[in-house]
Amino acid sequence: MEILIRELTRPEQPALLAHFLALDGNDRRLRFGAALSERALRHYVERINFDHDAVFGVGDALLARAHLRARNWGVRALFVHCLAENAAMMRLARRYGMQIGAHAGEADAWLRLPPADAASHFGEVFAQRVALFDYALKSHAAAGRRLAAALTSGTASPVPGR
Repeated sequence: MEILIRELTRPEQPALLAHFLALDGNDRRLRFGAALSERALRHYVERINFDHDAVFGVGDALLARAHLRARNWGVRALFVHCLAENAAMMRLARRYGMQIGAHAGEADAWLRLPPADAASHFGEVFAQRVALFDYALKSHAAAGRRLAAALTSGTASPVPGR
């Protein structure tokens, strides 16, 4: 099963904050390098500039999508900083052939990126469109399930005149 990655937009900023706030202290520490407080997380999310920054959602495929976006923006190297104990991130970095250096409990990984070409630009546009389509389908399916549940549970408004 392929996981589709789509770029998040400004209207999704509250959902992104809610996701970060739902992380427990250890997950926050692994993701941000410190167990950030609620206030710090709010500040972090508020500072995201959706006109300039790219924010993607979901796991392993995230690094591949970030690689493609960075390459298309003319970035020459991809850089990752995490805690050395973040085994999941370290596995990802190794899988992508990143050079890794660790010091004092922190790790830095980097990968030189090739220049963008027509295939990389098309690949990014295609991936975003497919992900948006997938999201729309799932969103409509979820709305349909909620409506069906409301109708079968008797919580929907009665039809007038019946």
